Amino acid sequence: MSKSGNQQSLPFGAPLGVASGGVISYSSDYKTVNEDTYPDRSAFRSYYEGVYMGYKWQCVEYARRWLYVNKGLIFNDVSMAYEIFRLSSIRDIKNNTELPLCSFANGSQQPPRVGDLLIWEEGGEFEETGHVAIVSEVFDDKIHIVEQNMSFEAWPDGRNYSREIKAKIGKKGDFWLQCSFDDSVILGWVSQTEDRTHAVEFEELPRGLSNIKIQTVNAPASKLNGAWLNIANEDESAYVDMMDGHLLSSSVDDFYQYFAISETAEKALDSATDELHGLFMHATDYVLQHPDLLSKFSLPASILPKLRQSWDNRLNQLITSRFDFAMSERGLKVYEYNCDSASCYMEAGKVQGKWAKHLGVKQGMDNGEKLFKRLVRAWKKSDATGLVHVLQDNDKEEDYHALFMQSAIEAAGFECERIIGLNGLRWGPNNNIVDQHGNIIKWVWKTWAWETAIDQLRADEAANSQQLPLTHNMDKPVQLSDVLINDNIMIYEPMWTLIPSNKAILPVLWSLFPNHPLLLNTSFELTNELKESGYVVKPIVGRCGENIRLIDENSELIADKAGQFSEQEQVFQQLFALPKIGKYYVQVSTFTAAGHYAGSGVRVSESMIIGKESDCMALRTVDDISFQSLR
Repeated sequence: MSKSGNQQSLPFGAPLGVASGGVISYSSDYKTVNEDTYPDRSAFRSYYEGVYMGYKWQCVEYARRWLYVNKGLIFNDVSMAYEIFRLSSIRDIKNNTELPLCSFANGSQQPPRVGDLLIWEEGGEFEETGHVAIVSEVFDDKIHIVEQNMSFEAWPDGRNYSREIKAKIGKKGDFWLQCSFDDSVILGWVSQTEDRTHAVEFEELPRGLSNIKIQTVNAPASKLNGAWLNIANEDESAYVDMMDGHLLSSSVDDFYQYFAISETAEKALDSATDELHGLFMHATDYVLQHPDLLSKFSLPASILPKLRQSWDNRLNQLITSRFDFAMSERGLKVYEYNCDSASCYMEAGKVQGKWAKHLGVKQGMDNGEKLFKRLVRAWKKSDATGLVHVLQDNDKEEDYHALFMQSAIEAAGFECERIIGLNGLRWGPNNNIVDQHGNIIKWVWKTWAWETAIDQLRADEAANSQQLPLTHNMDKPVQLSDVLINDNIMIYEPMWTLIPSNKAILPVLWSLFPNHPLLLNTSFELTNELKESGYVVKPIVGRCGENIRLIDENSELIADKAGQFSEQEQVFQQLFALPKIGKYYVQVSTFTAAGHYAGSGVRVSESMIIGKESDCMALRTVDDISFQSLR
């Protein structure tokens, strides 16, 4: 916000004043930022006692820091300050509990109290963002508030508040605050209290809207043998070849079935996806700033400079990623984030929609209908230029996944060449790698995981009994690490995705955002709290559910899956089982394009652990009223 009055403005980061608890308010005059002190975007993230507070020095950051210091409370991360008015709970960090929040409109008969959050609507002086301040003192004719990002001037000597706001009490005890800006509106105040008298009653959601329901399509049996994917399209032909038919799942018995969620649930998935992406990005930055944490990710020291460079230069250059959730009436919890070589995009973005059209499904909306367009938009906004190569292994599943992405790249206006395996690649002049046609490879989207290339480096380091420099042996055939770790080639997804895709990020998240409602308690060690709740043992690097073990609260093994990652370091995550619907355990996955929600789908298994062999089935969103009537 702009400065006010005629006093001298202070530069960014200068203390403006000190409120109760010793909480300092800092200047947020971004025009005066010292680039030596704040060399990159990481420097603008504010932490207190290891807990993320917000972006320096915004109003939300101050409100969270004041509440944390003075009351041990912290509210969930929000995109805009005005969104705080609709929060229903706040977290007590010390006691590991959720406490209720109530919102009172300006003019309520419940006056504001010290420590309440005063909220301004978006618009006018607070265009797009709204504003939040803390109520520090309350009188009959005024209140005092403390805040950040309102003025760049020091508070007057001896004063422990930033501003005074006029108040007037009506005949019915209604308490009104006067906004000092003609074009802005005070929504009201948010208080931590169980007493809802005079509180704003937001529309309550009927119970059960977070459940997932299985539905059966009433369609002729002849549809099962019909062809509904167009094999003239390369990606659809490759999919039919992999599935050995026009099928959405491997079980013929499931052909007429799909899963439905409510409109409310779909909105929750959308919101959770965007919020969680932000949380994972905060945690990634925190890890890169703390070498002791980074060491837990088991990455070769030789790649760390390039990994940090990737984060600094390519933070926003993400095309695809996928969150995996458990969703039921018990709540919505994220298991992990795959933002490196995320699969199932074609199943969600194309196949489930064509399946529904083939069977004439009219109920609800295809949850992947916008995914392809959003991928195209992500590519259009990317920094790629010229020819883009899609690099994949010789694998039937990767065939259709790569072809689907190739079609999105071409729809965005790029020329695109698909490369299967590495045999067609060779070394060219000036350390460049060229394809089978002699084209220099500059931009690559890959289906291979970064860890595959990193494993090659680990093997080379072990063979040489020392840490290798990142150089290329041009006398040998091109290997994957030569392509992915190459100064002349830009890779999607960027190298920094090694951090949020690693399960070691999960304990970091829990420490930064303790008791966050979308997260599960996760630790590097097995704690008594995890033993009491039941827990899941996960390798920090793994794929397809391999080497995961589920232990219940009685210390009994209830599910496990063998695999090739048994030698990896492990984390321990709170047990929060997938809901069992019919004969299947059902996991909801959300897909992003450039870090934003782009669609969703489900994976199912008769096992409690979703793996490579787990089927995708169709997911559709039904309006809330209709959803409640579904069996």
